[in-house]
Amino acid sequence: MRRGSFTLRGIAGAAVLAVLPVAATAPAYAHDQGKVHATVTPASAAAGAKVEISVTGCEGTTGSAGSGAFTGDAKLTGRDGDKYTLNGSATIRDGVEGSHDVTVVCDGHPHQGVGTLRVVQPQAEQPAEPVSPVRAGGGGTAQLAAHAQEAGPGTRHAVIGLILAGVAAVAVAFRSVRRRRSE
Repeated sequence: MRRGSFTLRGIAGAAVLAVLPVAATAPAYAHDQGKVHATVTPASAAAGAKVEISVTGCEGTTGSAGSGAFTGDAKLTGRDGDKYTLNGSATIRDGVEGSHDVTVVCDGHPHQGVGTLRVVQPQAEQPAEPVSPVRAGGGGTAQLAAHAQEAGPGTRHAVIGLILAGVAAVAVAFRSVRRRRSE
């Protein structure tokens, strides 16, 4: 009888030990799947960019947010996160691309995958070109001035200038001669 009693107690003890780890992990699993959510702004950013992280659902006033895309964990601060948001900022590290999960640690527990971030390649900068250049000066003479600078005075302009100067010299000479005769 004693042997049966020990066996029965042993089986009962083993059953309790087998159920105990499941019961101990159930609350932690429920806590991980809780109401903690992280929002990353902007949701898509390039390497070197700074992003803002807002977390809701944490009890307390501090926490941290981490991701494989961040240069380091972001420190989260704010008022009671259960009713308000905890906020922080992080910088995207070089050499990463694609979608990355955000893990938040608050209330003494990690909350994995409560937010996402997409790291994109930066756009090549286009040189700035004026869309509509301003026509400044002289009521439309800007275009004429541009052509004058490009072409400049040529031989034709020099010959016309010399002819006009010669005509002016002859007119002055004739006028001088007429004044002398009238005296």
